[in-house]
Amino acid sequence: MKKEQQLDLYYQMVLIRRVEERGAELYQAGKIGGFMHLYIGQEAVSTGLIAAREPRDRVITAYRDHGVALNCGLSANEVMAELLGKATGMSKGKGGSMHMASVEKNFWGGHAIVGGHLPIAAGLATGDQYAKNDNVTICMFGDGATNIGYFHEALNLAKTWKLRVLWVCENNVYGMGTSVERASAVKEIRQKAEGYEMKNSRIGGMDVTKVYEAAKEAIDYVRKNSDPYFLEVDTYRFRGHSMGDPERYRKQEEVKKWEESDPIGIFRKHLLEKKAATAKALDEIEARVEEEVNKAVEFAEASPEPAMEDLFNEIYAE
Repeated sequence: MKKEQQLDLYYQMVLIRRVEERGAELYQAGKIGGFMHLYIGQEAVSTGLIAAREPRDRVITAYRDHGVALNCGLSANEVMAELLGKATGMSKGKGGSMHMASVEKNFWGGHAIVGGHLPIAAGLATGDQYAKNDNVTICMFGDGATNIGYFHEALNLAKTWKLRVLWVCENNVYGMGTSVERASAVKEIRQKAEGYEMKNSRIGGMDVTKVYEAAKEAIDYVRKNSDPYFLEVDTYRFRGHSMGDPERYRKQEEVKKWEESDPIGIFRKHLLEKKAATAKALDEIEARVEEEVNKAVEFAEASPEPAMEDLFNEIYAE
């Protein structure tokens, strides 16, 4: 990657972190309703993954979607306004935390039902197959989603029809409060792709450069061979499953150990060691992000609520 691209990846990860931290503060202040799932700790996954795609490639994910939206090019203003349920949000305040999406950015959600978006990913890829193009659909999901029927149906269909889908499992160790070891019959999630003779691999997800390289290779494979690929990315969420999670299922020693592998800290150290940036330059990026997020909060809080008459608009496609 060129220096400018590396600095942009650092900016994106810091932006995700600060948006999530401010979002948590606003949620606790009662300004954000419903459920909210933070991406803190997993920033390297979506940042490296989406940096490797072409703009024409589709992205679809589960409910931990704020960071993915930012990586896809949605502004902090649009993300923060959507979190607060305002009309200026990307989904005009109707989607909230779990249903962020932008057709313009080729970001197809944001889905609250665990695993429910996997068949949709297969459908997106089927549409591209009918259109006779080589676009790739990148489908992100958690380890918990691999234990339900939708997962197996979607992977089977993708392999049978040779759909261009990159299946990305963000294995963050826990499905809500249940560890992978207690819920999955196989030790490595990628092994589940073997049942469909699907090419697969497993990588560490705390280093954005490694995620980028693995994602680039996988996307190139899918595009060239018209064949799905399964990528398991080991990562960890530093906060609870959602804002109401008491986190009784894991010890603080475990969290602290993972925090030592903070993806932002790892990449900052990499940039400094490779002399791709100075400490001053990185500090300036962080200061710019801080200002951007502060303005996003101001923008969101000053934005209007959706009008009552908009409740029934945009329900059906025209």
